[in-house]
Amino acid sequence: MILEVDGVDTFYGETQALFGASLAVERAKVFALLGPNGAGKTTMLRSILGLTRPRRGTVTFDGRDVTRSATHEIAQAGVGWVPDDRRLCPTLTVARNLGIAQKRTRYRNWTIKEACAIFSPLEYLMERECENLSGGEMQMVAIARALVGSPGLVLFDEPSQGLAPKIVGDVLSTIMRMKQEGIASLVVEQNAEIALSVADHAAVIDRGRIVWSGEAAILRDDRALRQRLLGVQ
Repeated sequence: MILEVDGVDTFYGETQALFGASLAVERAKVFALLGPNGAGKTTMLRSILGLTRPRRGTVTFDGRDVTRSATHEIAQAGVGWVPDDRRLCPTLTVARNLGIAQKRTRYRNWTIKEACAIFSPLEYLMERECENLSGGEMQMVAIARALVGSPGLVLFDEPSQGLAPKIVGDVLSTIMRMKQEGIASLVVEQNAEIALSVADHAAVIDRGRIVWSGEAAILRDDRALRQRLLGVQ
């Protein structure tokens, strides 16, 4: 396993958001974390990244306990992040956003040229300020930024949110390409159909608790189970 989350309790102040949550992501595999708004999906990512540290439980990345590590140390270890709001530096160009994100880790090192080759439009946007990009273009930059950080694992928070179907297809293709390159992905999504189309394994979270976990194909192929867990056909 490249990532193991074991029995995590996470709080915002005195309000508990995760209750003994556990999941495990295999190397070079895609794991989908599904559930409704407010179920705890983003809190799980924040707990992994050290942005909201668990009070109890452990987070292990590539055999190393990172539960108490600083966020920049977790990133340096090889965990990439594509947040739902992209969090680009708006007044900087695409090239500058990618340049400041470049780093070397123990995993495959990606050049800016290699990362941009996955999204061909980026080649023509390198000198444009990010505040002048469309939502789809910003998502391309956010994924390319994660790649130039040379990750072993990338966390995706609602990657299809607000995007046209064509761009969503490009994002899914990129996740599969990353898998071929040996990069694992943890995909947080409200849209179960999208996430399950690329996932190897999946879990459903509800009110801060993991209520189901298993092979993605089981959830993808069992309409009654999807209806019961997610309220969707």
